[in-house]
Amino acid sequence: MAKYVDAFVLPVPTKNLTKYKKLAALAAKVWTDHGALEYVEAVAEDLAPGFGVPFAKMAKAKKGETVVVSWIKYKSRSHRDKVNALVSADKRMAGMAKSLPFDVKRMAWGGFDTLVAK
Repeated sequence: MAKYVDAFVLPVPTKNLTKYKKLAALAAKVWTDHGALEYVEAVAEDLAPGFGVPFAKMAKAKKGETVVVSWIKYKSRSHRDKVNALVSADKRMAGMAKSLPFDVKRMAWGGFDTLVAK
């Protein structure tokens, strides 16, 4: 069972979803090649739940943007740190930050200890 998760929420211009999907597919391959247990990228489909704060509002999505939620599972925090170090050194990731199809300054990210998992 995974005990640590990196989670991300970010607004992505809808016109850039194809580019984003290509980038996410590469990232999924790189992370899992280096030992991540699971890598998931999910695009918003239902953002009107009827309660709470909608993801679009939380992510400050603008007109023409949609919300992407993603997570990467690891065995532990130290496992995450080792995997991320390998990912950072991976040649497939070189230059990726220069051509991101979204505004990285508006991306929310954090590492989380698993509280409940089934």
